[in-house]
Amino acid sequence: MSGLRVVPAWRHGRERLYVCRTDGRNVAWYDREAGRVNLLSDERRDEVLEALGPFLTGPVAVGPPPVPTPAELARLSLHPDDDLAPNRPGEALLIALDRDPARQGLRLRADPRRRALEAEQTVGEALDRLDGAGWHTLHSVPLPGGDRVHHLTIGPGGLFAVHALYARKQRVLVADPMVSLGRHDPEPVLRRARAAADRASYALTAEVHPVLALAGPADVRVTAPPREVRVVRDTDLADLARTGGVLKPADVAALHAMARDRGTWAAC
Repeated sequence: MSGLRVVPAWRHGRERLYVCRTDGRNVAWYDREAGRVNLLSDERRDEVLEALGPFLTGPVAVGPPPVPTPAELARLSLHPDDDLAPNRPGEALLIALDRDPARQGLRLRADPRRRALEAEQTVGEALDRLDGAGWHTLHSVPLPGGDRVHHLTIGPGGLFAVHALYARKQRVLVADPMVSLGRHDPEPVLRRARAAADRASYALTAEVHPVLALAGPADVRVTAPPREVRVVRDTDLADLARTGGVLKPADVAALHAMARDRGTWAAC
């Protein structure tokens, strides 16, 4: 048994049958109207087709999700309020600090928002330096419910949801899903990183890989390779530019056009 299950849903007015793992994450979906099975990863192709077997009607195409056509991209001319491309690293935190610069009860200790902002700015600036290598990064991508993707990076090596974490001069211990900074209590940071990547994958109908970027750590120890999450220092983010062979330039441009539209994220 593959452990996959089929869940019906409606998206953009069309019925889709999503193929999910036991943890609820999507690995593919079947668009009946288009007669196409879209795979987020080709590794489970046979298992996906077996799970969808009772639902398939007639011949179907099987492959990765198609990117928008030029006509579809033309419809993505955005109103400035809907365009996420101008967002600065830490945009949401900058707005929050501007509206409420000093929270009550924080006079005797540092406002954690400022450390979080420093982390997002450090990581964001490192990612922005990849632009010349064919990569595009969107910052502070808003999700329903008040969550955010800190940074969404799209390039020849694929799509990455990068979660920035302040770790200045601290020892970091990573024990999936928990991350400990110095003497602070561990928190399930990797779970948050995976959740953000999952939601981005759903919104963009493409595989998005989670990354935890540590800003300025003194030392990093990983007890075992985390499930699906890449853990890097902010100084190592340039390594993403050395990965390729996944997306063509036209695919990168199309996905970036989709991702910068605020409406893309409204139902994820």
